[in-house]
Amino acid sequence: MRFSVIASAVVAAFVGFGGTLALIIAAAQALGATQDQTASWVTAVCLAMFFATGYLSWRYRMPIITAWSTPGMALIGSSAGFSMPEAVGAFILTAIAIIITGLAKPISALVSRIPASIASGMLAGVLFAFLTGAARTIPVDPLFVLPLIVLFFVIRLFNPAMAVLAVLFGGILYAFLAGRVETVPAVEVSTLTLIMPVFTLQAAIGLALPLYLVTMASQNLPGFAVMRAAGYEPPTAAALQVTGLASLLSAPFGAHTSNMAAISAAICTGPDAHPDPDKRWLTGPFYALSYLVFALFGASFVALFAVLPPPLIVLVAGLALIGAAVNAMTLALKKEDERLAAMVTFAVTASGISIAGIGAAFWALIAGMAVFLLDQIKNRA
Repeated sequence: MRFSVIASAVVAAFVGFGGTLALIIAAAQALGATQDQTASWVTAVCLAMFFATGYLSWRYRMPIITAWSTPGMALIGSSAGFSMPEAVGAFILTAIAIIITGLAKPISALVSRIPASIASGMLAGVLFAFLTGAARTIPVDPLFVLPLIVLFFVIRLFNPAMAVLAVLFGGILYAFLAGRVETVPAVEVSTLTLIMPVFTLQAAIGLALPLYLVTMASQNLPGFAVMRAAGYEPPTAAALQVTGLASLLSAPFGAHTSNMAAISAAICTGPDAHPDPDKRWLTGPFYALSYLVFALFGASFVALFAVLPPPLIVLVAGLALIGAAVNAMTLALKKEDERLAAMVTFAVTASGISIAGIGAAFWALIAGMAVFLLDQIKNRA
């Protein structure tokens, strides 16, 4: 045991939690969730991380690090017209789909056949609203926002992983010192709130299906790739089954999808965690324990975010997704013969249209695949 194991695990947990907590707040607000439901969401998804990472790392003696779906939260936050109970129903369907994917290889093979350009174009379109939202905070509160933006781009020159955390903690400190926070919420232990799911066709097609595809393409596949790059052969089927089960158990309490981590996993699987690859699995239990602490005080974190200036939440959410947006656009435009299909997918998603109560992400997937297939027919002619 080395201190670097604990340090890497705790840093990875803070990066994953603190850097994207604002996205959960934004997604919950988009669904009209109450503060209690939002706190339950944070608590339940942290418990899912505790269970999935702790079990998988201990069982397989590998640093199998899980996270919540960051692109998934962006998708939820950009989906209009759904209530919290409908979202819970969609989360349950997504969890079941992930479990089935882990059990049936033909389904995972079918998902993998969706062109990366289409999936990335859809993700880029989802993230676009958050990036433009962050930019719109500048004229709203320039004296508060601009220094934080400068801080972000300066810090990322030296440590990109810590830049969002610097803005988050710097913004909280700035808000307190500037007298922008009227009351300080008391520290309290979290509780879970059961939310009865509502299953609708619109939510199944417009939210559950895109959430499943985004989670698989933008989280699970890169997460497995990070592990392989570090020299491990992850138990793919078991990881999907366990994260799917964690998602299924936590969904009735408001939590969205759990999945394999990428950035957090890179911190825990590298030589900085431990020079011996066979000992790096120890980061998993400490990472899991960190999320157990976050789960215990999830209500306090949500209460704190509720009293902070609204532009700070929007700004942190947008800055946290810049890297993901750049990566998504790069992959979307990587293949020249698929660029048109990718841009159509991006445009339809970014438009935010809703047809027959079904959101833009689904119609973007349909439009992008249609253009892709037409181009394939033309190239074969």
